[in-house]
Amino acid sequence: MSAADDDTELDALSAQVRAHPKLSSEAVEALITAAGGGDRDAHAALVEHSLGPVLAEAVIRRDRGVEVLDLFQEGSLAALVAVEEYVERRGAAAGLVAYVRRVVSRHLDRVIEEHEAAVAQAAELVEDTRLLDVARVALRRQTGREPTGTELAAVLLWSPEKVELISGVLDSARTEFDADIVQYLDDVDTDDSEGAEDGDGEEE
Repeated sequence: MSAADDDTELDALSAQVRAHPKLSSEAVEALITAAGGGDRDAHAALVEHSLGPVLAEAVIRRDRGVEVLDLFQEGSLAALVAVEEYVERRGAAAGLVAYVRRVVSRHLDRVIEEHEAAVAQAAELVEDTRLLDVARVALRRQTGREPTGTELAAVLLWSPEKVELISGVLDSARTEFDADIVQYLDDVDTDDSEGAEDGDGEEE
């Protein structure tokens, strides 16, 4: 998403938050009491009252790899839970927003940590498939046949189980015609083949 799109999205979220009028302490107290008695409209009103801090926490984290809209949606879900907990505890009106903000802040940090871990895992998987494909090409050139899992494990210093796992990912990607990975790995094959040909030519 471009910076302009991100700003437009942020403007829309800000307008959504501003659409809910701020509540007095007395109004919040009455809503907490009503929500405690099972009034779902009161509960919803308390969540809407807390959306400002939710947006603020999302904006603080806008440059950490997750889009503001996604952060706001995650934060809104956390706010639902936080309000429910606060109502059950019969907390005072003055402490509601601060409590919701703490819960939302912790939740968004976890969301970002999980996102960063997923990105790192995906990058590692792509690199592993590249290394495996390079090893396959090299061993195929040396032996004139398809390398075994044991041979690949020895070259890559991987366990046989890892070779089997990454081989499955690579072969599945090729079978399913994943355009990005297949094109990338085919480029690796071509580069390695050309490099081998150049090397043969130099030896002659």
